Amino acid sequence: MNRPAHPPNSLRCGLDTLDQFDDVIDVRTPAEYADDHMPGAINAPVLSNEERVLIGTMYAQESPFKATRLGAALVARHIAEHLETLFADKPQGWRPLIYCWRGGKRSGAMTTWFNLIGWRARQLEGGYKTWRRHVMDALEVTPTQRRYVVLTGPTGSGKTRLLQALGAAGAQILDLEGLACHRGSLLGGLPDRPQPSQRGFESALLHALEALAPEQPVFVEAESRRIGQLSLPDSLLRAMHASPCVRVQVAMPQRIEFLLQDYAHLFAQPEHFKQLLERLISLHSRKTIEDWHALIDSDRRADLFQALVETHYDPAYRRSSHSHYTGLAQAPTFSYDPTVADGHSQAVELLHQCGAWPADAAQP
Repeated sequence: MNRPAHPPNSLRCGLDTLDQFDDVIDVRTPAEYADDHMPGAINAPVLSNEERVLIGTMYAQESPFKATRLGAALVARHIAEHLETLFADKPQGWRPLIYCWRGGKRSGAMTTWFNLIGWRARQLEGGYKTWRRHVMDALEVTPTQRRYVVLTGPTGSGKTRLLQALGAAGAQILDLEGLACHRGSLLGGLPDRPQPSQRGFESALLHALEALAPEQPVFVEAESRRIGQLSLPDSLLRAMHASPCVRVQVAMPQRIEFLLQDYAHLFAQPEHFKQLLERLISLHSRKTIEDWHALIDSDRRADLFQALVETHYDPAYRRSSHSHYTGLAQAPTFSYDPTVADGHSQAVELLHQCGAWPADAAQP
């Protein structure tokens, strides 16, 4: 007879019991939590960033006993603070799942105290490291279990805007650039929104993929292997490369107008904008970069983006041509205007063209 993974009275459990809990509590430091955490987890640190460094240093350089004693006092103090604030309104039958880095003393202490209070708390066996292994394993399989329709087109085609309109119209979408907090090009960094860590991106990506119905198509924008500083899983890239495509076609005046809207923030910091363009010095002459700088100085925005599209972006797109997308040769063309304020009707038109109108969505 197979024994259960944990005895009935054990305070430890695995990820397979996740749906049995009301909340997930991450007791690691704010820095650990910011790097990556289980989706929806509440951060209730039992050590601050500085305290964790202090305890680790004391453990290694002075005495494990002294470090453990001081750590216990700090952890108890923080648990008391959380009981009086963050968890003050939780009912008697509350069931939280608690984790730390590897399912050790930090999460164990909070789990023990919560059960003494009367809450039905459990500790995640293996802690965050268990979650991380799950993410890596799942990202080998889950992306291949979805059906994709890939939107292709050069910079300025408004593919992300079209993708969002498709989502608003009821279609399933996977917004990789939204998850990565980056538009994917040299100028693609978002103002006041730094990119997540690679681990944080992968956790969010798996969460987004698991929310998608396998039997319905998923619209996604064509991407290279990297979005800014982040890398896409090989399994997802392979699935996208083998999927049907749609060529998004936009007239040049609309492309320039769209770029002026989408990248307007760059002109608020002209020197930073110039520094970004200087990264292209290996691809273009110094004279070309200086000409672009001059267009920034004279605030000739439309002329600058026209030059960037014709000299840099379109030649780069033609060179790559997304040749690894096997469905591109047979891809239908969809004429799109990203400058239209309400893109709903265009999104509906594309859904009809693809035969992908959601069954539960209201027909126009």
